[in-house]
Amino acid sequence: MTAPVSERPDFTGLRALYINCTLNRSPERSHTQGVIDRSVAIMDANGVSVDQFRAVDHDIATGVRPNMTEHGWETDEWPALLERVLAADILVIGGPIWLGDNSSVTRRVIERLYGYSGVLNEQGQYSYYGRVGGALLTGNEDGLKHCAMSILFSLQHIGFTIPPQADAGWIGEVGPGPSYLDEGSGGPENDFANRNISFMTYNLLHTASMIRRAGGFPAYGNQRAAWDAGCRPDNANPEHR
Repeated sequence: MTAPVSERPDFTGLRALYINCTLNRSPERSHTQGVIDRSVAIMDANGVSVDQFRAVDHDIATGVRPNMTEHGWETDEWPALLERVLAADILVIGGPIWLGDNSSVTRRVIERLYGYSGVLNEQGQYSYYGRVGGALLTGNEDGLKHCAMSILFSLQHIGFTIPPQADAGWIGEVGPGPSYLDEGSGGPENDFANRNISFMTYNLLHTASMIRRAGGFPAYGNQRAAWDAGCRPDNANPEHR
């Protein structure tokens, strides 16, 4: 049996953002928040700076552009929220499961993240390169893995790095029944859920720490401007000199 690693890594300086995609505005109770709080507690214990917000508390316009006021919407709080995304090394999207799928709020957040994915960073890569993504979910019906697949695929597609086991959640028994924070649900005490939340959180921290120590995600072979200029490693391009 492999001995447990006892030396705690140093995650000082890392920043994490949790976006809660509950349908309930503050200060209504959010079961998603209960799951998020478990992960945040681990981040706090490791000296990570944590930011979080409920998307539904903000006026986020529908669309796939960085600022929808430039496309017919009178107001849009997303540009200010995006600055908080870009300030974080780790992004965790948390949300409820309804009808076996992610909430409408979750989908809107992902669409707005997508709207900035074509912008390039200082190394000429797509803007989210060097950031790490994860997913937290809860509900009292099936669909956890489906929802996690959708979130994590979307995040990696737009440039986030996804660690191993980067999702966790709690659904209890499938069908009508208690939700995560309801008395007697067993959610906060569930060993399986707590183990997965812990593993997810530490895997996010390890991956973000490795990327930071490397000075960002390596830029060789993934720079858009270089590709457009004809610099295409391992691709035949006789016109490039």
